[in-house]
Amino acid sequence: MAVNIDLHTHSAASDGQYAPGELVRLAKDRGLTLLALTDHDTVDGLPEAEAAGKALGLRVLRGIELGAKEYSHLHILGYQFDPGRLAPLCEAMRRGRDERKYRIIDFLREKGLDLTLEEVEEIAGGSIIARPHFAQAMVRRGYVSSNREAFDRYLDTDEYQRIERFKPPARECVETIKAAGGRVSLAHPYQIGLGDEDLEALVRELAGYGLDAIECYYPKHTPAQEAFYLALAGKYRLRVTGGSDFHGERVKPDIQLAALSLNTDWLEELA
Repeated sequence: MAVNIDLHTHSAASDGQYAPGELVRLAKDRGLTLLALTDHDTVDGLPEAEAAGKALGLRVLRGIELGAKEYSHLHILGYQFDPGRLAPLCEAMRRGRDERKYRIIDFLREKGLDLTLEEVEEIAGGSIIARPHFAQAMVRRGYVSSNREAFDRYLDTDEYQRIERFKPPARECVETIKAAGGRVSLAHPYQIGLGDEDLEALVRELAGYGLDAIECYYPKHTPAQEAFYLALAGKYRLRVTGGSDFHGERVKPDIQLAALSLNTDWLEELA
């Protein structure tokens, strides 16, 4: 049983606020003993995070969060894989994001928001361009008062969903991580927006592909949701993961690093 752990965090290598090394230092200062860096669709931040972990005496797990195409918020967490074997899929997803950024700019301009890609790219700082970077640009321009408002009004609406990017099927996400020697967890199941029966059917399907765990502990889960996800994990003999989905206070001001107690032997044995 590991204590003071967070298995779901993001750095500036994707859409988080802090560089990977800075994130590890924050985790160390918070008293964490184990941290997983799970950036969206990229492994670029892992070497810096692992080096910082060694220097500071904090165990860092290799992680990633992949978006799957079946549902807009169906995300697959991977842990302790060989990063090189995920490179082709990550590159395909990066190209998809690069192509999408032009469509997002056009969409926002249709809404009367005169943003430029240059200012969004400046905020991204060379990392994969994601929706939080557009949200921060909107806040800077005064179009919205917060990132949350940017998502609620523009970036997470039904109309926005027509802006597509490449996402692999969930089966490919799971099987690619497994083929790379890793373990797989279903991220924040409440976000998928399915009823209990449909969510259970999805979990059953993913388990058939090799799903190892469900992220049962998450800041936005209600006690009833948490209990249901724990029951699903037990029913399908899956492990339990949890994390904060920390991005930094500039991106998600209401989310702090977690300090959970979980059995992580099944992950750490893959070091």
